[in-house]
Amino acid sequence: MKAHLMVFALSAILIASIGVAPVFGQIQSSIVVTTDKSSYSEGEIVTVTGEVRDLYSQTPVSVIVKAPNGNLVSIAQVTVGADKKFSTEFTAGGGLMKAEGSYTITVQYGTENRSATTSFEFGGSTVPPKGGLSNVTDKTVLVEGATDLIGYSITGGKLLNIIPDFDAKSLIISIDATEDGMLTLTIPRTVFDSVEDGIDVEVFVLIDQEEAADFDEITTATDRTITIEFPAGTEEIEIIGTFVVPEFGTIAAMILAVAIISIIAVSAKSKLSIIPRY
Repeated sequence: MKAHLMVFALSAILIASIGVAPVFGQIQSSIVVTTDKSSYSEGEIVTVTGEVRDLYSQTPVSVIVKAPNGNLVSIAQVTVGADKKFSTEFTAGGGLMKAEGSYTITVQYGTENRSATTSFEFGGSTVPPKGGLSNVTDKTVLVEGATDLIGYSITGGKLLNIIPDFDAKSLIISIDATEDGMLTLTIPRTVFDSVEDGIDVEVFVLIDQEEAADFDEITTATDRTITIEFPAGTEEIEIIGTFVVPEFGTIAAMILAVAIISIIAVSAKSKLSIIPRY
């Protein structure tokens, strides 16, 4: 009798183990993800594919791409097919994907417990900053239309370019911030200023289009020194005032206007001298 009971128990255990064993070809994790290549150059297409174990109706997969420093590069909601597979793609490079290094892709399906990660290498971006290249050295920048240099120092990143926005009366500074840092600019008043009725007024600072809550400013008779703290991943700082060095076309127009007035004045004087007097 005991032998029969033992055989029955062993059979039950065997059947139970067979019942929970995975079907051949079925994925073991709740979700898997991969890329078509292990490394990419700028401009190449990154193809992301994956498969979920359990299908949840009308639930998309979140595909999150992060840079080597942990900053968010992109996020997408991708539909899962009836075959439990999903696919998406994006172009390597761009405004948020410039740094060289290992990028992480995290996919999440429904809850944080159903997630997976993969990574790929990116060779770095060679796209020039907005507005083209200016004359940037390790300590100074010469912006368009100016003759006086802007002095600067930076920690936590690299200054790429400074261009004037003639309509907004501002300076737009492009930087590559690899970590939290600080930028100090010594700007001649001939290049940029912020004055109303002959009195200095505080400048307005934007960091990636968001108002900067904390910055320092020191003014002298000849320049303004502005110190701005920025977080890792910052790409653009804009300083807005009441004057920025005039666009070359504006200067040319002023010179032309003065020249025309001078010609008219000289012509009028010449005509007066040759008109016979009675």
